[in-house]
Amino acid sequence: MNRPLVLSSPTTGSGWGAGIAQHKVLRNTYALLSMTLLFSAAVAALGVTLKLPPAGLIMTLVGYFGLLFLIHKLQNSGWAVPAVFALTGFMGYTLGPLLAKHLSLPGGAQAITLALGATGVTFLALSGWVLATRRDFSFMGGFLFAGMVIALLAGVAAMFLQLPALSLAVSAMVALLSAGMILFETSRIVNGGETNYVLATVSLFVSIFNLFTSLLSLFGFGGNND
Repeated sequence: MNRPLVLSSPTTGSGWGAGIAQHKVLRNTYALLSMTLLFSAAVAALGVTLKLPPAGLIMTLVGYFGLLFLIHKLQNSGWAVPAVFALTGFMGYTLGPLLAKHLSLPGGAQAITLALGATGVTFLALSGWVLATRRDFSFMGGFLFAGMVIALLAGVAAMFLQLPALSLAVSAMVALLSAGMILFETSRIVNGGETNYVLATVSLFVSIFNLFTSLLSLFGFGGNND
């Protein structure tokens, strides 16, 4: 079976900076992550422009978990990268109607800008910390998984029960868990716990996506109450 495509070539040098640059999994992960983030943002922007309808809960869950399963099946194949773009493009599509909804509200554009900026700063700060210290956060795996399951169930309950306070609490919980996932996955890459850059990219992308959407909900809620 074919190995995943290598997106960059080794560099030469010495010292801490060269050691990071020569980490193939890390380099490939960040290269693919940057491309998928741009692709997903373009699809979301297209969705806003064309006023595409929301995917709906069932279609979102089926599409997300179905494509995630496909990526895991193809993780060591050259088809894994197209599958990653399919997943991130689909997630961009689901984001489009959410952005359009916020843009139609007073202060919506400001909330999107704040959420985007906070997400970027958080990712860079947490990733930079792990890269600089090389701390091992693998012990957080079980806690983060359990937390995400609880957050998912609480989010579904908040949606069906129409409880704004619970929705706000879930958004805050997901934001914290997503930050933890960024620490966890970056640590695994740096310390050799994750050797497949396709899976690493998907994990980081989903964490960034969840962090952005949860912060958007928090900032949007605050803006609507001003």
